[in-house]
Amino acid sequence: MNTADRQPPNHNTLTCYTDYKCRLPECVERYNAWSRDRERAIADGTWQPLLDAEPIRQHLLKLHAAGITIHRVATVTGLTYKSVRSFTQHDYGNAAPRRRRCTQEVAEKLLAVTLDQHTPGYVDPIGSLRRFQALVAIGWPTIHTARRAGLHPSNRTTIFQAPKMRAATAQRIADTYDEMRHQKPARHGVSATSIKRAKQQATERRWPPPKYWDENGAIDDPAFEPLYGVTKRELIAQDANWIMRTTGLDRHATAQRLGIHKSYLDHAFREHPEYDMGVAA
Repeated sequence: MNTADRQPPNHNTLTCYTDYKCRLPECVERYNAWSRDRERAIADGTWQPLLDAEPIRQHLLKLHAAGITIHRVATVTGLTYKSVRSFTQHDYGNAAPRRRRCTQEVAEKLLAVTLDQHTPGYVDPIGSLRRFQALVAIGWPTIHTARRAGLHPSNRTTIFQAPKMRAATAQRIADTYDEMRHQKPARHGVSATSIKRAKQQATERRWPPPKYWDENGAIDDPAFEPLYGVTKRELIAQDANWIMRTTGLDRHATAQRLGIHKSYLDHAFREHPEYDMGVAA
């Protein structure tokens, strides 16, 4: 993504406030509005209780048997892969049990996926690419991941360049990722040199490890841009660039809106000139 077109990934959801501690006025108001709606629903008795997840589990198993993978269900419902997967499998690495209950809203979305309306189809490859990169970050060279996922080693990079990927392929990669992320590369024939080289590559390219994706749950979200390895000053420079482009404010007014001193913003732009719009006033 070009700097001129870059949009901060955290200014359109609640994670802006909760995860990134953003305090832009519009972001604070978004979070406060959500909190008010929740409290009002609880007071009115309209807050939906949790439902038994077993019927949903059986529904997902039938879909999977017919060729509609967890990845495909996540894509058509807008839910995360991890949340949908939790209905049929528990997380071996974190010892989290299989989901037993869920909200009415989630249940309705999943049960709405039927065999006559949806086919196995294709999904965005971004989640699969991020899984490959996350394994590199913990020492797994991509050639090992490709072989374990049943992909030809020579195809391990070109497969992600297409706009879509077969859902079945994405599912194999996800299953492989769930296995390999909890294994030590050194115990599976990967040399110390290869492990070091893989980790270095991930560091240089800011590829987040599995733990990062566990925390935000956005590994399959193409609209989410990871901020792993990004410093506070770079975040300030990104946000200031976005504010100045979208509002026309000068640097002084932008610093006030961000709640920082202009000298701090000047410093952020000096460290990250790619975001500096050249308006110093």
